[in-house]
Amino acid sequence: MSDNKLPLVIEPNILEESLTYDNLLVVDLSKIENHLKMHVPGAIHLNYPRIIAASRPAMGLVPDDATLENEFSALGIDEHTHVVAYDDEGGGRAARLLWTLEVAGHKHYSLLNGGLHAWANEGHPLESSTVPPTAKTFHARRNNEPFADSAYISERLDSDDCRLLDARSPDEYNGIKKYAERAGHIPGAVNLEWTRAIDTDRNLRLRTDEELTAMLAPLGITADKEVITYCQTHHRSAHTYIMLKQLGFEKLKGYAGSWSEWGNNPDLPVE
Repeated sequence: MSDNKLPLVIEPNILEESLTYDNLLVVDLSKIENHLKMHVPGAIHLNYPRIIAASRPAMGLVPDDATLENEFSALGIDEHTHVVAYDDEGGGRAARLLWTLEVAGHKHYSLLNGGLHAWANEGHPLESSTVPPTAKTFHARRNNEPFADSAYISERLDSDDCRLLDARSPDEYNGIKKYAERAGHIPGAVNLEWTRAIDTDRNLRLRTDEELTAMLAPLGITADKEVITYCQTHHRSAHTYIMLKQLGFEKLKGYAGSWSEWGNNPDLPVE
């Protein structure tokens, strides 16, 4: 499949045509009961918590390299594998897998646009038989380009060329709903709830580039800036990260600790 460049966000019809490619691995992060009912032919199931680490109260952290190597090797990923990820909830879990692969140094990946909803609702083939993964050898080559931590963000808070994009609900952003010791948001962050990027009339696909740009520009989120996405555990904001990458943003980072870390650290400022 090395000669076939699949897009970052892949449409169901293109994936169906590509299922026979060598080195293609489809990973399903849907609930296990949904996977057992129906999935893309050949898809391997991945239980989302396996790619997440926690150091309470900070959740949603990146596992260490050894853990990532074990998980990705067991799934059947090596340096030549093109991973196509999807889920049944709009793409948050799938996007977090792709972001984690990028942090681990893996470059070949795609998000199935619309996930299971688009695939099933538009008549693409489904199967229910489980497929055991064929193990390969994955070597983590840690890439810090897509990764931000609280220290990095603290240094950038007053920077004119950096924007923080909070993908949580407006109530979380405004401090009405509180899921940490402190409520509110990182100073200077703007808010775009992650689901606003999803088109419910098009089987949970991403909205068009034009629609997304029109939402982002008034918030000061433009491709010339560095943008750091966060939510509560970098699950929702991983979807926002992939959405921005699809739009051509190049200076992009995701904050894995997100509000579960920032909101529970009394030494960090809150707005």
